[in-house]
Amino acid sequence: MASEKVLVLGDSNFETEVLQSPIPVLVDFWASWCAPCKAIAPLVDSLAGDYEGKIKVGKVNVDESPATPAKYGIRGIPTLILFKGGKVVDQVVGAVPKAQLEALIKKAL
Repeated sequence: MASEKVLVLGDSNFETEVLQSPIPVLVDFWASWCAPCKAIAPLVDSLAGDYEGKIKVGKVNVDESPATPAKYGIRGIPTLILFKGGKVVDQVVGAVPKAQLEALIKKAL
């Protein structure tokens, strides 16, 4: 379960929340049946708290919102994409250590 700091993103609000965001947005593309997605979820939640106010963190369920992952060519999940100024600045596929995600965020800040 996502923390209250993590946005629930989908095809309907992706443009507003991510592409038009004034601050960088880390988006976790996941699915309920994906074990590595569940493994990385607590990391994503803690990053949302650690970087509150500096970045936004959101999750897209690929089964519920298929258009957005298709647009970004997502083939494997979890895929985490960092957006800044409406553009993809970095991308990680798979469950990676928190330090790797923090390095990604720090580059964008």
